[in-house]
Amino acid sequence: MKEKLYTIPLNDAVAEHDECPLCFIERKLERDMLDFVLGSSSSYMESEIRQQTDEAGFCREHMKKMFDYGNTLGNALILKTHYRKIQKEMKETFRDFTPGKTSLLGRIRRTQDTQEQNAVSKWTRKRDCSCYICQGIQETFDRYLDTFFYLYRNDEEFRTKIKNGQGFCLHHFGILCDSADRYLKDTEKAEFYPAMFALMEQNFARIEEELTWLADKFDYRNRDADWRNSRDALQRGMQKLRGGYPADPPHKAK
Repeated sequence: MKEKLYTIPLNDAVAEHDECPLCFIERKLERDMLDFVLGSSSSYMESEIRQQTDEAGFCREHMKKMFDYGNTLGNALILKTHYRKIQKEMKETFRDFTPGKTSLLGRIRRTQDTQEQNAVSKWTRKRDCSCYICQGIQETFDRYLDTFFYLYRNDEEFRTKIKNGQGFCLHHFGILCDSADRYLKDTEKAEFYPAMFALMEQNFARIEEELTWLADKFDYRNRDADWRNSRDALQRGMQKLRGGYPADPPHKAK
């Protein structure tokens, strides 16, 4: 099938022979979002963007990556107005707060009923789950899932590359399975799942073998033996289980 503009990034990710092409896509999206938020485009100076970052905030992981990125002025400006938003919400939440009454049975069982009724903890949990960068990544990633199944259904070459590839991390494999139930017909699922199950079993066995040899290399008797494919097996093994790139350095401003 002839490549189209929206299929190129996914085909490029598959061509990398990564442990998970969806991890590759997600990393690019995250870096693009960090560049957009704090990079040379200075989007943080635009009132519309600042309004969105004030509203959504940032999760702990992306706050750390924003710090590592290196734009102190940009980070300070973003946080300054976000703090104003948070303090406004805080005052309103505190003003309307009334402690709930916990029953004796509730105290004994330590149920979550009181926590769910507590307006302050509910507000903080909402804040914990809100992140401008996560939202941006997710919106674009969902479109790549559309593209993945479009190519899988219509492009035999792409389908073959997937089946002959390195598989997926466990995290993204679960997302693919959820999506397959929505995108594929019953006859297509009858082919998809056995192929993907075999792919995952084969590549998890491969990683286990590489990790075993990596550990065996620490035996003095194997000191001069070839590393085979195990030199970077630790980070790839971690990626295969949870996604991401443990060995990546921080993504910094150019």
